[in-house]
Amino acid sequence: MKKILLIATGGTIASKKSENGLCPQIDAEEILAYVPKIREFCEPSAIQICNLDSTNMEPRHWKLMVETVQAHYEEYDGFVIAHGTDTMAYTAAALSYLIQNSAKPVVITGAQKSIDLEITDAKTNLLDSFLYAADDASQGVQIVFGGKVIAGTRAKKIRSKSYNAFESIDYPYLATVQDMRILRYIPMLPYKEPVRFFKNMNEKIFLVKLVPGISPKALGFLFAEYDCIIVESFGVGGIPASIADEFYRLYQEFPNTVVIMATQVAHEGSDMTVYEVGNRIKRECGILESYDMTLEAVVAKAMWMLGDGNAENIGPKEVFYRRVNYDIIFEPGREG
Repeated sequence: MKKILLIATGGTIASKKSENGLCPQIDAEEILAYVPKIREFCEPSAIQICNLDSTNMEPRHWKLMVETVQAHYEEYDGFVIAHGTDTMAYTAAALSYLIQNSAKPVVITGAQKSIDLEITDAKTNLLDSFLYAADDASQGVQIVFGGKVIAGTRAKKIRSKSYNAFESIDYPYLATVQDMRILRYIPMLPYKEPVRFFKNMNEKIFLVKLVPGISPKALGFLFAEYDCIIVESFGVGGIPASIADEFYRLYQEFPNTVVIMATQVAHEGSDMTVYEVGNRIKRECGILESYDMTLEAVVAKAMWMLGDGNAENIGPKEVFYRRVNYDIIFEPGREG
């Protein structure tokens, strides 16, 4: 039987009631004990690396997860990370860039209800995750949640309370898990290169969410203090007139600041060539854009790209548009 390591980080799945509300209190071994059926098809072990509400998850915790997987990579056939749902999509995206070409699956899961409750999704999600991690055809970084297997770069939490909390954005589910069976929709092609672990992420990333009538007052500080600014724009992407002049000026003053255009719209992505408000600034400033990437993937990829991801010094554009774990699909000529 496959040897699978549970890496517990906290989250709702591990929470109990406290004086001030739910908080993580259940440790890794106890989580595992709630689903004894797992031992029927694999040899599970458990380790606790932190015990956080995922609202408090930070890049240093992603690094800890990577270090844990790397340290135990030769001992185990797969890994299941128990995680809170609120930042799970960010973690899944980050690990997709920090753990690449892994022939062994790294599965991230959690729950909307604590595992110690009589009515909960936690036990099913954990069972499905171990089943997926123990399957010969599984590899890479995925979320398994609500019976869906989602590429780590494609997941987004779209419901705050329901059990079907996550969707795969603009990409099919890789598989579903039903009645202890894995139904695969996209075959896992063997990686051509060996597994790579990355450690360093540049955290000097700032996300600007546009609102109608936004003021340019903060732009000078952002360009001066951050290595990358992600603009979460309206629709297919553009810079509104209220900040356009200052934005152009600052882009010329700080040419080393990477600017990425994303969109507030969940589906179908950006395309700055459609409207004048986007086409002009992309042409004159060379802004990168997210296309069909999720915002979570854009944030994580920018951190990785400006950290260890550009060790070859080939330039942010080449690194950003390099496909990793299904994160981006181009139409011919769209990259500009």
